[in-house]
Amino acid sequence: MERLNTKTYGEYIKALTDISHAITSELYLEDLLKLIVMVTANAMNVTICSLWLIDETQDSPKIRLKATQAIAPEYVKDRSLNPSEGVVGYVVTEKQPLIIKNVLKSKRFKEKEMARKLGLASMMGVPLKLKDEKVIGVLNCFTSEPYDFSETEVNLLTAVANQAAVAILNTELMVKTKVIREELETRKTVERAKEILIKSRGMKVDEAYRWIQKRSMDSRKSIRHVAEAIILSDELYQG
Repeated sequence: MERLNTKTYGEYIKALTDISHAITSELYLEDLLKLIVMVTANAMNVTICSLWLIDETQDSPKIRLKATQAIAPEYVKDRSLNPSEGVVGYVVTEKQPLIIKNVLKSKRFKEKEMARKLGLASMMGVPLKLKDEKVIGVLNCFTSEPYDFSETEVNLLTAVANQAAVAILNTELMVKTKVIREELETRKTVERAKEILIKSRGMKVDEAYRWIQKRSMDSRKSIRHVAEAIILSDELYQG
C-alpha cells in the first residue's frame, strides 16, 4: 500500500503551509480545528482524522473530541476521556506518537465497536506539543485497511501537529484578548452613558446603572447596545 510518493509528500508540505497560514489568520477556534482535520486527512489520505484537546477548566481535566472530518454520527458525538484513558490518554501521558496496526486486536484501543461500524484498521496518534513540551491535545489518523506508517509519515504528521498546537494556542489567546477588549469597551460605554443619565436626569450612580440594566432586560438588548443608544441620543440632542 504505497502512500508516500512525490505527490503525497507535496501534500504534506501543503498541509504544513496551510496550517502555518492559519496561525496568522483570524479564524474562530472551531473553524481552525475543522481546517486542521480536513487538511490532515487529505494530506495523509486516511479515512478519519480526529483532534482531541485537553480541557483543564474543570477540577478533573478531560480530553475532549473537538473536531473530525468524518460524518458518521457514531464518531462525531460529544465524547471525553480521562487523561490516562485509551490511546488518546497514552499519547498525552507519554508525549510521543502511538501506532497501532490493528485497532480491533489492541488492548489499548477501547472503541472497537465504533471501529467495526466505520471499518477502521490501523491508526496513528501524535501529541499536539508546544515548544515547552506541553501537550495540549492529540491528532489521530485512521486507515480503512491495515497499514504500516513509515517513520517519515510519523515525522511529517508530528510536524503538522506541532504547527496545529501553535495555531490553536494563538487562536485561544486572540479570542481571550478580543473578549477582554470588548469587555473594557463595554465598561467605558456604560460609564459614559451613566454620566449622561446622572447629568441629564439627576440620577445617582447606582440608580443610573439599574436604569440601563432594566432597559436592557425589557428590550432584550445588550447593556452595551442600550448605553450606545443613550450616548447617541445625547449627541443628537447636544447637536
